[in-house]
Amino acid sequence: MKKIFYLLFFFTSLNLFSQDRITGELFSTRSEVIAKNGMVATSHPLASQVGIDILKKGGNAIDAAIAANAAIGLMEPTGNGIGGDLFAIVWIEKEKKLYGLNASGRSPKKLTIEYFKENNFQSIPPYGPLPVSVPGCVDGWFELHDKFGKIKMNEILEPAIKYAENGFPEPVKDTLSPIENGFPVTELVAYYMKNASRNFKDYPNFKETYYIDDSTPYKGEIFKNPDLANTLKIIAEKGRKGFYEGKIAKTISNFIIDQGGFLSYDDLKSHKSEWIKPVSTNYRGYDIWELPPNGQGIAALQILNLLEGYDIKSMGFGSADYIHHFVEAKKIAFADRAKYYADMDFNEIPVEYLISKEYSDIRRKEINPMNAAKNVPPGNIENGDTIYLTTADSDGNMVSLIQSNYRGMGSGMIPTGLGFMLQDRGELFSLEDDHFNVYKPNKRPFHTIIPAFITKDGNPFVSFGLMGGAMQPQGHAQIVINLIDFEMNLQEAGDAPRIRHQSDEQPTGGNMFDGGELALEDGFNYKEIRKLMKKGHKIIYDLGSYGGYQAIMIDYINKVYFGASESRKDGNAIGY
Repeated sequence: MKKIFYLLFFFTSLNLFSQDRITGELFSTRSEVIAKNGMVATSHPLASQVGIDILKKGGNAIDAAIAANAAIGLMEPTGNGIGGDLFAIVWIEKEKKLYGLNASGRSPKKLTIEYFKENNFQSIPPYGPLPVSVPGCVDGWFELHDKFGKIKMNEILEPAIKYAENGFPEPVKDTLSPIENGFPVTELVAYYMKNASRNFKDYPNFKETYYIDDSTPYKGEIFKNPDLANTLKIIAEKGRKGFYEGKIAKTISNFIIDQGGFLSYDDLKSHKSEWIKPVSTNYRGYDIWELPPNGQGIAALQILNLLEGYDIKSMGFGSADYIHHFVEAKKIAFADRAKYYADMDFNEIPVEYLISKEYSDIRRKEINPMNAAKNVPPGNIENGDTIYLTTADSDGNMVSLIQSNYRGMGSGMIPTGLGFMLQDRGELFSLEDDHFNVYKPNKRPFHTIIPAFITKDGNPFVSFGLMGGAMQPQGHAQIVINLIDFEMNLQEAGDAPRIRHQSDEQPTGGNMFDGGELALEDGFNYKEIRKLMKKGHKIIYDLGSYGGYQAIMIDYINKVYFGASESRKDGNAIGY
């Protein structure tokens, strides 16, 4: 017993374990990455290296973010790619200002809700041509680059192109030759690729694009995607028009129409991203920033506003009191999410009121400290799988970027010869006539992917994100609470076991609610779990679906960056 005690004491002193101050439970963690000149944190180690290489070549945080995103689209196609959408929050140090970018695509102009009703659809299907909306990622790249980029786009996309063709962004000598194929597939990507194959193996072009020797790639197997390399070459040479006009756009449109869909050449040509103002709430002296709808980011702000009224720190991480109050706050925020979050071009959404302290004071009264709510209505208001990465450079610029195809890999629609799958975000539209998120032509669907940022006294503090569908706003709030209330460091805040509540409150309508289910990641004390059960929570056990976290923190005193990347994904943080 003494040996075990001394080992735990030793590992804790090395920051390999962290301890819950209330319950005494341990969870494994590791040291933060600390560097002076720049930092990149992504969910794939090679993509992180690509971003660092761009910084070393003279690129800035924006260039590095685009390069890393292009690389992950190749290397982790089960979570993202140029067939999906993009959102970003950018800190420009010279201006001391945050910028927000909504690079999500719109629904086809020729597809109407009458089509779904006439064909007896109860909801928009998850796969096939009908849920496909315009992919906004590439336009997002060029918006970011045109406004803030430093080096040329062909230099930024070169690493992804070379990995797709030959495997190495620079010539390498004296290696494990021959160097003739792409890159090794990571363990997690291989697992998700195998799962995706069950849905997509019989879809057009799936095997041609993603199979090796008649099977999905396994862990460590070398993979390449020459079709995607050719697509990226056209984008690098011709810019935004190379994707949204000309051969690529025609190929996308013709393929979708041949499959029975409606995405047209004009839909692609007329697409445009939107620069938007991030919104925030102050949580115990820190400003927490998210993007307004059509995304779900403000749900995290609503949760934090509700919880600010309690002494979370004294409750303790992992305690039944903390978990209960967190879940009840989440239920309230997600009830509003189900009703109000939608494309603001089509709706008057009272965002400022939803994230106000006044509104949270009203809704907080609904939280019963002893019992779990079974039915939470939205507020009565007048007028009313994914990848995340973050980068920082030597000038103090920082990027918080998230990009996804939805449902992991997307719709199953792979335009012939282009090397990527199109997203299925249109599935998230409602078919209820009076719903805020009801389907309409040329409308952006409700979105799950959200980047986040924290500032303190007008200066950047943390750029972070946490991928994973409806887990994202829950995860964002938990990261903020871990950092501020429980005083964890950047790595601990991501490694700590997570809470995930799930129920039927969806932005597609049908707001049935029975209290939902509470999944608790391994690491919570069973005594506390029994207390939660007594309060009426339905506890389930789930090994996955807790998201994937990356973060960069800036230390103004020592003038260094701290980087973190959790072990639930394959990625890492790299600094120089």
